[in-house]
Amino acid sequence: MEREQLFLLIPLVMGVVFLGFGVYGLRRAGEIRRTGVTAAGRVVRHRIRQDDDGATYHHPVVGWTTRDGRECEYPSRLGRGGTATRGLAIGSPVTVRYDEKDPTRFAIQGWDSTTVETVFTVVGAALTAGALTVLLLTVS
Repeated sequence: MEREQLFLLIPLVMGVVFLGFGVYGLRRAGEIRRTGVTAAGRVVRHRIRQDDDGATYHHPVVGWTTRDGRECEYPSRLGRGGTATRGLAIGSPVTVRYDEKDPTRFAIQGWDSTTVETVFTVVGAALTAGALTVLLLTVS
């Protein structure tokens, strides 16, 4: 393998990793959408997180009761920047879809989306396909 071909391993590995994360996230979201149990919940507070660059993210913390009577209260895995909690003020009613076996795996309908996972999948597929194409063309 020539030196130029070794450099193609960088986008190839990055593409495979991005593709893996994206597909995993999309499958997980799809599973919750297909088999998840729906419950009525309420926003009980917001968890505010600040990243290393100083950006502020608001994660709504939702409380609901499972079918078997367990009280659940978890923050959304997705936060929005600034004060972008439109429609999810404290006390707002929400619909939650959760995994009955593991209620920490849940999605707030209308809030949680698969945009990040879709971007990871598309970028990963493009990097992988591009690197493989160039690698195969340079080998022959």
